[in-house]
Amino acid sequence: MGEKIGYASGDLASNLIYQTISIYLLFFYTNIYGLSAGAAGTMFLVVRIIDAISDPIVGTLVDKTNTRFGRFRPYLLYGAIPFAGLALLCFTTPDFSENGKLIYAYITYTGLSVIYTFINVPYGALTPAITNNNTEIVSMTSVRMIFANLGGVIVAYFVPFLSEYFGEITNPSRGWQLTMGTIGIVGALLLLFCFFSTKERIKPVNEEKISFTDLFEQFKKNRPLVILSIFFVLIFGVNSISNSIGIYYVTYNMDRTDLVKWYTVLGSIPAFLCIPLIPILNKKIGKKALLNYSLLLSILGTFSLLLIPPNMVALILISRIVTALGTLTAGAFMWALIPETIEYGEYVTGKRLSGLIYAIIGFFFKCGMALGGAVPGLVLAQFGYTANQIQTPAALLGILITTSVIPAIILLLALININFYKLDDKKLAEITDTLKKRASLKTKGGY
Repeated sequence: MGEKIGYASGDLASNLIYQTISIYLLFFYTNIYGLSAGAAGTMFLVVRIIDAISDPIVGTLVDKTNTRFGRFRPYLLYGAIPFAGLALLCFTTPDFSENGKLIYAYITYTGLSVIYTFINVPYGALTPAITNNNTEIVSMTSVRMIFANLGGVIVAYFVPFLSEYFGEITNPSRGWQLTMGTIGIVGALLLLFCFFSTKERIKPVNEEKISFTDLFEQFKKNRPLVILSIFFVLIFGVNSISNSIGIYYVTYNMDRTDLVKWYTVLGSIPAFLCIPLIPILNKKIGKKALLNYSLLLSILGTFSLLLIPPNMVALILISRIVTALGTLTAGAFMWALIPETIEYGEYVTGKRLSGLIYAIIGFFFKCGMALGGAVPGLVLAQFGYTANQIQTPAALLGILITTSVIPAIILLLALININFYKLDDKKLAEITDTLKKRASLKTKGGY
């Protein structure tokens, strides 16, 4: 358990920074820094195109790494401080021209995204390097997800509090900078703690030459990976959209800025109820039923906001909890499926490409993150949103659609997609047994 907590602290660190970016960066860009919603939304998409290049390159590099610290852990050690520093720069407001501000935002946000790749890909790939026991993987992933959502709770409550506190002492822009600086320092220290608390035990038996082209072979032969990649972009997309638009919905549609932190917190707190139950539910009803019920619950919760009047605060907060129970369960469990796709990929290709597969997953979940800025930004621009003013009925409608209808549609697509995932426990056991036999033969020189 000590090592599980140490490992989970890495996701706590990433989420302290990632959740701040995911929830508040669009609002910071439009309402503090002065970028237009359309320009900010477009930027979120462009940065993901850059990620399309950087993620598989980083994954290939990780799989070729061999140091005295291991294959994956060194990236946590050397990436912690740059990660925190670039997050701070994203929430810094230099006095540039309008075009200068946009260029600065592109550079800092792109830099943060690339550094995040250098941390998140090896961090994720560290899971099957710690253990290949599927029960332990589910347990370790559950602890990890609890810590990840703890990061979400901390960000949801303390970021508005700290930004307001520091803002009153100095000014709003400086308040956000000091807030991100505080979070960045804590995040860097947690990444270092993760590095020192974990061990890499599972070494790849095969040492075949790894190249960028292995990416295409995985997509050609590893069907579970393709299905899971699509699922990641949809789930992270709906979470990011809901988180990004939530501050607009509460501020303008509900006209209750005092509820922003509570609305946001309720998107994470249910994790402490549902995630500890995941191993039990997985054993009792199976992975497919667990994911289906979770997604249906989320669809019910998010679509209900279309029908609930904005002055019915209690019902809105209940809807938020119902949605979170579903998305948090599905979102936590899907991480436990990645080691399955690594096993399957080795089974069909002969290569164990943990880093590359986590890079592929990383690219798709960052595409989902991009939707959190791009979709709300572009929709708000289309419906005539103007920052720091009373919104028109059209703008309020745009916010409502982005809060309810768009997430419900994405969740429905996720529900359809995950039912094409056919890698059940029986098949996985056969694959694991085959891989063990192959490793034994190779060790004896017969494979």
